[in-house]
Amino acid sequence: MTPILRFAPSPTGRLHLGNVRTAIVNWLYARKSGGRLLLRIDDTDQQRSTAAHAAAIETDLAWLGLDWDLFARQSDRFQRYDAAADRLRASGRLYPCFETPEELDLKRKLQQSRGRPPIYDRAALKLTPHEIEARLRHGEKPTWRFKLERGTVAWADMVRGPVEFQAENLSDPVLIKADGQSLYTLTSVVDDIEFAITHIIRGEDHVANTAVQVQLFEALGGAVPTFGHFSLIADASGGKLSKRAGSISLENLRDDGIEPMSILSLLAKLGTSDPIEIRTDRAQLIQEFEIGKFGRSQPKLDIVELEHLNAKLMHLLPFEAVADRLPAGADAAFWDAVRGNLLRVSDAAPWWEVVQGPVTPVVAEPEFLALAATRLPDGKLDETSWGAWTGAVKSATGRKGKDLFLPLRLALTGLDHGPELARLLPLIGRERALKRLQGHVA
Repeated sequence: MTPILRFAPSPTGRLHLGNVRTAIVNWLYARKSGGRLLLRIDDTDQQRSTAAHAAAIETDLAWLGLDWDLFARQSDRFQRYDAAADRLRASGRLYPCFETPEELDLKRKLQQSRGRPPIYDRAALKLTPHEIEARLRHGEKPTWRFKLERGTVAWADMVRGPVEFQAENLSDPVLIKADGQSLYTLTSVVDDIEFAITHIIRGEDHVANTAVQVQLFEALGGAVPTFGHFSLIADASGGKLSKRAGSISLENLRDDGIEPMSILSLLAKLGTSDPIEIRTDRAQLIQEFEIGKFGRSQPKLDIVELEHLNAKLMHLLPFEAVADRLPAGADAAFWDAVRGNLLRVSDAAPWWEVVQGPVTPVVAEPEFLALAATRLPDGKLDETSWGAWTGAVKSATGRKGKDLFLPLRLALTGLDHGPELARLLPLIGRERALKRLQGHVA
């Protein structure tokens, strides 16, 4: 059977590194197994979902290079959820509950005060059909709960191994709110059945959800998928990674110059037994992916590590991959000269200004620079010119090391650090170099 997986974000905000990791893992599994991936927009929450956020999700995934084979919006499928709810009502598995939120909160507090778990007491099951009819006739709007069958719910988890829940320790979940809105637990299962989802890979915060959904799959006559639940990411301090932390949204990371492959390289390996190393293409990540490499310990995400990966990627990217993002006129020789000093592609622009000018030279030793100017090789400069020039200056002055190189760097670039001057000097050119050595802005 061809594996079919899904990534099902809610369009209530921008994608961040936490939920993008879920997308990456499902995409890698689908591509490694020769399967298919469904992008499902879970937009049943009409108050919080927006078309703009839904469009942004597609934009973010496309920017990462994560494609999908199937697409669906839950807002197009309300009739399917209503039909499934009717089937559950007819089978006696969906029942109305008329308690107010305040009444339920009081029940929970009483249970907790007695040292009992806050599980719904199924009081609504004691209502007779006549009582239910009367309350509905009087305009009361119930929530609808799914009646769990007592006993063991078990599955072989792809990450966690054997998992068991006792259904009597779980509350009958609300599937339909008082306003008639179907909730995630129902809509997700209906869609997973109808799109023939075979594997569901998601965060471990859904483990208890899975115990409920296994019974719901069975009640609706669907095949139960294979599940895998990986550990959630913590932030660098060990705290919960929040989607409200704007610094980890894909939008902000993209605007900050972080490359897609840096993000993919980090999130594909985070929480696995593989070392986190930069990769330059997705095919290599697919080849290396194994769901069994994910461990149970909680991985920490450090933005600094992501920035380090991005810097390493700069060293590896060919000119063709960045040409359209470099300043006009910048060529492959320029990119090769500066990329080892960059954290992001946009950092190349200031070095193009150093090459093209104008630069205000730092002239601390004019006599030394004047002598150095007389030793600058004639003709067009190339990558051998720097070595020949500094060798000649060293012979004439006896200087070496920092005493030799730093005054030249300060004059040529106006800075005390930067890319190798052996590569920058030919780009600066002989005429411009002579002017800077003489203290002129050029």
